[in-house]
Amino acid sequence: MEQTLLIIKPNAVEDHNIGAIITILEENKVVIKNIKMETLGRDRAEEFYSIHRGKPYFLRLIDFMTSGPVVELLLEREDCINFIRILIGSTDPMNAAEGTIRKLYGRNVTQNAAHASDSVENAQREIQFIFNKDYFR
Repeated sequence: MEQTLLIIKPNAVEDHNIGAIITILEENKVVIKNIKMETLGRDRAEEFYSIHRGKPYFLRLIDFMTSGPVVELLLEREDCINFIRILIGSTDPMNAAEGTIRKLYGRNVTQNAAHASDSVENAQREIQFIFNKDYFR
């Protein structure tokens, strides 16, 4: 079994889509191993997204991710990282496949409803960062 991190972003929380997104995960046999809700402080958000520092969208992303609560989920299943990336869809909701989380609940490239780890290394770092424990296996 593989683990990954999914963050339900502030727009999806504000739009009351937490339950719908969790339903999609569970209908696809994704196991939720841990879940929490928090509002990210600016320093914490900048550290989490430090991989994007210096990119033109960095400050816009940080402003958005600190604008309201997020829901963070530690997920598990076979080939979880790749599976979740497919399930959430393309970064731009306009280009995302029908039925994906971003197509259903995203507003635009920044407010695209969900973040998911994109590699084994990033999943391990992000899970440790969010849950302050070494859950990743």
